[in-house]
Amino acid sequence: MKKTILILTIFIAVSACKVNPFTGKKMLNMYPNSQIFPTAFAQYNQFLNENKTIEGTADARMITNVGQRIAAAAERWLTANGYPGYLNDYKWEYNLVDDKTVNAWCMPGGKIVFYTGILPICKGETGVAVVMGHEVAHALADHGAQRMSASTFQQLGAVAGNVLIKDDKVRNTFNQAYGVGSQVGVMLPFSRGHETEADRIGLQIMAIAGYNPDEAAELWKRMKANSGGQSPPEFMSTHPSNDTRINNLTQWAPLAKAEARKFGVTSFK
Repeated sequence: MKKTILILTIFIAVSACKVNPFTGKKMLNMYPNSQIFPTAFAQYNQFLNENKTIEGTADARMITNVGQRIAAAAERWLTANGYPGYLNDYKWEYNLVDDKTVNAWCMPGGKIVFYTGILPICKGETGVAVVMGHEVAHALADHGAQRMSASTFQQLGAVAGNVLIKDDKVRNTFNQAYGVGSQVGVMLPFSRGHETEADRIGLQIMAIAGYNPDEAAELWKRMKANSGGQSPPEFMSTHPSNDTRINNLTQWAPLAKAEARKFGVTSFK
């Protein structure tokens, strides 16, 4: 049994690796688009049916227009860097939902929602492009499928421990330690890594789309002010701290502009 679990885990880990075109690094992804996208699309449609979407307004049109520009920029970059057809399975959709929550999100395959509550923080089209770039980047990097894959491995680890440990007392101690340790030591850093990666990729593609990447750090300064400084310690959070993001985005903005120049983009909104 021990040998079987080890072989199965190694097989899954090796077969689940896929290269992230934006970073060149291997990423853990054991769920192909053909498996995860249809489910995500159905969940997205259900969400829209259960919430109030805003259509036909200037803000709704802005969300769609910015999203289309960002997605087109991503496709330009992917094609130029040897990944033509990477987005063939994606079905981009951008909706504005009437909700005071300061948030936006993206489901696998390119299904994006902006809440009206985030628009005052965005303060216009370029701010929307910052958020849109980040959300599109999550879809491009398969972060949803990676989170599902990591969760599967977390569960496999728990199962393996419970199978291998025969003593009830030791097993209980293992379960408590494994639950906290795998969450704080693995899952939360994994999530923060995704957010940082989405910030960097998003900054790059918003610049290629013609939006000023300098605005990204300014948006997060507004996010920080809006939160009133109330946030958990970074090591206990799924997201980097506001200060970490501001510092990163400030450092990366010149690099994003340099990447945009490769595509002939030299002026920004």
